[in-house]
Amino acid sequence: MAVSHEPVFAQGGRTVGAIATAAKTTYNDSANAVLLCQGGANGSIFKGLSAVALATVTASKLMLFYSPDNGTTMYLVDSVLMAAYTMAATTASPVATFTGFSEIRLAPTDKLYVASGVALAGGIAFTGQIEDM
Repeated sequence: MAVSHEPVFAQGGRTVGAIATAAKTTYNDSANAVLLCQGGANGSIFKGLSAVALATVTASKLMLFYSPDNGTTMYLVDSVLMAAYTMAATTASPVATFTGFSEIRLAPTDKLYVASGVALAGGIAFTGQIEDM
């Protein structure tokens, strides 16, 4: 995008999602991290992230990582604790909401990854909101 003094507004919004099943026990690489999204052609603003377990889960650390170089370098941006929960048809699954950021600006090649500190075969579903410039 060319630099100008004209205001730039979001051109479109999208919902992004990923499901993590493996445990991530390292914090400086992409092992067991799942790609959530990449910046749009003119950059993007990542606005929010939540997660919900798809099966019975023990307490789990959930993580959001930023990478400017296709997962070679990983920066831990935020983490939240997902409480233990036994899946049942008569109760609502709790949602873990990431609150350690207000927005993350992404260049076209920047990527965001998600992960769980505890493996869960049924998976943990992450959902985020992004605006493309």
